[in-house]
Amino acid sequence: MAKRKFLVFSIILLLPMVVISCGSDDDDLIGTWYRVSDFDGLARSNASSFTIGNKGYLACGFDGTDRLSDFWEYDMDQDFWTQKATFPGAARHSAVAFALNEKGYLGTGYNGETKFNDFWEYNPETNVWFEKTSYPGLARYGAVAFSVGGKGYIGCGYNGNYLKDFYAFSPETNSWEQIVSIGGSKRQDATAFVIDDVAYVCCGQNNGDYIDDFWKYDPSTAKWEQLRDIADTSDDSYDDDYNIVRTMGVAFVIDGAAYLTCGESGSVRSDSWKYYPETDLWENVAKFKGTARTATAVFSNGSRGYVVTGKSQNYRFDDIWELHPYEYDEDDY
Repeated sequence: MAKRKFLVFSIILLLPMVVISCGSDDDDLIGTWYRVSDFDGLARSNASSFTIGNKGYLACGFDGTDRLSDFWEYDMDQDFWTQKATFPGAARHSAVAFALNEKGYLGTGYNGETKFNDFWEYNPETNVWFEKTSYPGLARYGAVAFSVGGKGYIGCGYNGNYLKDFYAFSPETNSWEQIVSIGGSKRQDATAFVIDDVAYVCCGQNNGDYIDDFWKYDPSTAKWEQLRDIADTSDDSYDDDYNIVRTMGVAFVIDGAAYLTCGESGSVRSDSWKYYPETDLWENVAKFKGTARTATAVFSNGSRGYVVTGKSQNYRFDDIWELHPYEYDEDDY
């Protein structure tokens, strides 16, 4: 009997240790996501977005039934949405957008029947859209875009075949120039971000494969350079825990580091990763707090980052979340 009592007592002593060790895997990951004012428009996925100053802009998308052409402005300081001038091109989803010289640009996309290569400029001071010289590459959707070095860039995507070509837009001359294609794999629904006048492109998919190569483009040299893969493909230990590859992920930049989240790779994702350009290494940070999703949009002014809208299976979202990257989530403790 004494032995049984000792055994039971020992098990009871061990129980707290077992409970602690089974805590959330996210407990020690830095960053806290806060839900802010819900998007005023229809819930949607595959919208296009850009940021000018402290205002984010969101256009078009797909609500599960219809392609959309409405256009909205989000004030980061006031946490307030305003509907702006409707996008004058055809309603679409999976277009790309970027900001350049205090103006926004949107092009390419798909409406379920037609792939587009038209290209538009938005002036926030006058709230007016202007059609610009069409994108010279093949009409496509699921492309990737960024602005760096005074030019805007659009490349990759899908037009019935996967693509990897790139073109640069000069706003002063309203003209396009083909640049060297990105190295490595062709890709659709890749992710791009810009840090210190260098553009980075990763993720996406090609023929059902999730792309693990990672590239940066320096406009001063007009060359692409391959970086470390975003999967565990080396014999070194730095990438042993990498689980970054996905399609339709989104990224934004805060204080010179990039944050990548959401997307899908067989299922929808909510894990988040921080990229340090100085070391070319990634760190797992606090997972996205909203429902795991893909096909989202993002806003970022360099010091604040937001994820807005998106989908999970046939469900579309209208919520928006802001990441505070240096906090710990008290709910995890």
